[in-house]
Amino acid sequence: MNGEHVTHSGPLAEQQARPSARRGWRGLDLWAVGAALIGVIVLAPLASVLWIAFNPTENIWPHLMATVLPRYLQATVLLMLGVGVLTALMGTGAAWLVTMYRFPGSRLLSYALLFPLAIPAYVGAYALVDFFDFSGAFQIALRNVFGWKTPADYWFPPVRSAGSAIFVLSFALYPYVYLLARAAFREQSGGAYEVARALGAGPWGVFFRVGLPLARPAIAAGVSLALMETVADFGTVTHFGVQTLTTGIFTTWLTAGNAGGAAQIAGVAMMVIVVLLSVERAGRRNARFHGTSRQARPVVAQPLTGWRGRAALALCLVPFAFGFVLPVSVMASHALSDPSSWLAPGLGQALVNTLVTGGAAAVLTVGAALFLVYGLRQGAHAVPRWVLPVTALGYAAPGAVLALGLLVPLAALDHRLADTVLAITGHDPGLLLTGTSAAIVLAYLVRFFGIAQGAVDSAFGRVSPNLPLAARSLGRGAGGVLREIYLPMMRGSVGTALLIVFVDCVKELPATLLLRPFNFNTLATRVHELASLERLDDAAPAALLVMAVGLVAVAVMARMNLRS
Repeated sequence: MNGEHVTHSGPLAEQQARPSARRGWRGLDLWAVGAALIGVIVLAPLASVLWIAFNPTENIWPHLMATVLPRYLQATVLLMLGVGVLTALMGTGAAWLVTMYRFPGSRLLSYALLFPLAIPAYVGAYALVDFFDFSGAFQIALRNVFGWKTPADYWFPPVRSAGSAIFVLSFALYPYVYLLARAAFREQSGGAYEVARALGAGPWGVFFRVGLPLARPAIAAGVSLALMETVADFGTVTHFGVQTLTTGIFTTWLTAGNAGGAAQIAGVAMMVIVVLLSVERAGRRNARFHGTSRQARPVVAQPLTGWRGRAALALCLVPFAFGFVLPVSVMASHALSDPSSWLAPGLGQALVNTLVTGGAAAVLTVGAALFLVYGLRQGAHAVPRWVLPVTALGYAAPGAVLALGLLVPLAALDHRLADTVLAITGHDPGLLLTGTSAAIVLAYLVRFFGIAQGAVDSAFGRVSPNLPLAARSLGRGAGGVLREIYLPMMRGSVGTALLIVFVDCVKELPATLLLRPFNFNTLATRVHELASLERLDDAAPAALLVMAVGLVAVAVMARMNLRS
């Protein structure tokens, strides 16, 4: 999410605060050139997908339209509808309860309801099947209690189904809505609610007539984030046997060997995302709400006692239980049942690969975002101004789409580089990009650049323009101002951006599966491979490590955004 800021200085002060751009070789504006280069790197994979889609070696578009594409699109849309409704209900409802009311455990739940954000959806899928399948603990307990012997003795809803995929994705993604909705409810004026109650509005009236309309833009933004993650998901839908646009990209590319057909399906997935973003922005185009006073009274939580308090507690515990407690408990039980799995070959190397690729990607992504956003404020040209918004498009693209857009051109470039080095030196260097983790790091940078850019832009906006202006008057250059003024004041925001990008890299599955070199595993791909073979005992340690990393980021966000 991109932060917005308003400068209160006049045009003259604004012009003075933006010094002349630093110029290098032959008078080039280095900030503009660097910003343009970053924009090219971020947008190149998306342009590559479109090029491959419109210039396929074998055009199977008519075949796709007549066979699998309608099924892929229908399944994707149904998933989006189900996840959109459930995440909106759970995220908004939980945010309203913990913000507006005080009941047993409400303070602790205000933090705990964010914990499912640390659980990758595919881990939740493995845990759900393991617990609720015919051979799982839940159905075993039912048979023991009621004396049932075979599946014919009772009915149980199918676990591997589209409904289960919607269920798992909703409980994994509702924190996006919860986080934004709770912030919106907290920022509203308590006086508006007091007036509504004085006019006779009950709890439901206050919610539907005051709270919900004011928070609608934030809720819409949270739902759109959840839906983008739904379109991008691969591990969950694969485990439940649901054929979506993302699984279609894998099948058409890897199984059928047709990159052009996969790019055409990827183009449809990108169109779905564009339509989603357009609808979301159109829905809140005219939604403008402003505080009536700088001294607006904060929202005062109303006490809930008796059965109402217990009901509120139960409602808030449901998403926490299915989104966090269930996957953690299942994976922990498997890890404890076979302690030797922590010493299994490959786990340590997968951890190292995860830390190296995720760490490198986080540093490069946040560093590039710092350069681009600072260049926007320093550069004399308009190039960074149009580059900044479009670089956020990478986050809207599913990982499988970015992998396709990167692998095809990088493979061609790799072979040319290897041939050139071989012709000059007589030594074959091998594949320098696709044969190493470099392609994975680049995919992470493109995928999560929008997150880093939003965090950095928001942090820059909170620094008064008078401070860098004073530093410039004392002889500091642009680099000195960034190093001595901005970075010390933005240290917390930059650290948070690094952590969030790193955690997203750790959880990313589709791009890693497609771009990893031979015999290269991260924690995410190790979990997917072993769980796909029904080896949860071996997959559990890697899953727990992924969740532990995610919990660190969630704890930081909870401390920064939910402090009351």
